[in-house]
Amino acid sequence: MKFFQTFVLLALASSSAFASDPSPLQDFCVAVNDLKSAVFVNGKFCKDPKLAIADDFFFTKLRYPGNTSNQLGSKVTTAFVDQFPGLNTLGIAMAHLDFAPYGLNPPHIHPRGTEMLVVVEGTLHVGFVTSNQLNNTLFTKVLTKGDVFVFPQGLIHFQLNIGQTNALAFAFLSGQNPGLITIANSVFGSKPLINVDVLTKAFQVDNKLINHLQAQNWFDNH
Repeated sequence: MKFFQTFVLLALASSSAFASDPSPLQDFCVAVNDLKSAVFVNGKFCKDPKLAIADDFFFTKLRYPGNTSNQLGSKVTTAFVDQFPGLNTLGIAMAHLDFAPYGLNPPHIHPRGTEMLVVVEGTLHVGFVTSNQLNNTLFTKVLTKGDVFVFPQGLIHFQLNIGQTNALAFAFLSGQNPGLITIANSVFGSKPLINVDVLTKAFQVDNKLINHLQAQNWFDNH
């Protein structure tokens, strides 16, 4: 009898565990009834596996250094599912991060993936900020060659080259399409722009500063 009760409890627990919806793989997916209007799913449509070839699982763009001649002094080359179709459904992605001296990968969020960063060359100052619930605590470290740091999913994080030479790092992310929200670009460079009154009150500054920030050409280093 005890065995039967245990079996029932495990069965109920298992059914509950598999009852939730899968995590979204893009920002949103609006439902439609007309199949002719359905152009996207939670992920990508799959190629017939019988037609797959080795090149579907092969990616070369990370072998080339990125162009860091920009206002941020950094370039992120991504191997997400949009660039590397073989990643579809595999739950992993990767990026190649190049930094000029004092180059910055600015504060940003990956809404659908945890990131693990390994430094290959140079010295990086990295960190992430916790949620309001944990008092917006900053966790930060200085990384050198061979060091690894992890940025939890959905938290604001950054990487800054604090050396006088170029730096190189690789990032591994726990989702085929982890997404990217660059904080400054999103807040001050949205299309259309966020109402100035919203931002002046949120940041407790005057509207001249907000107007100045919204007039900037916010660069995307990805």
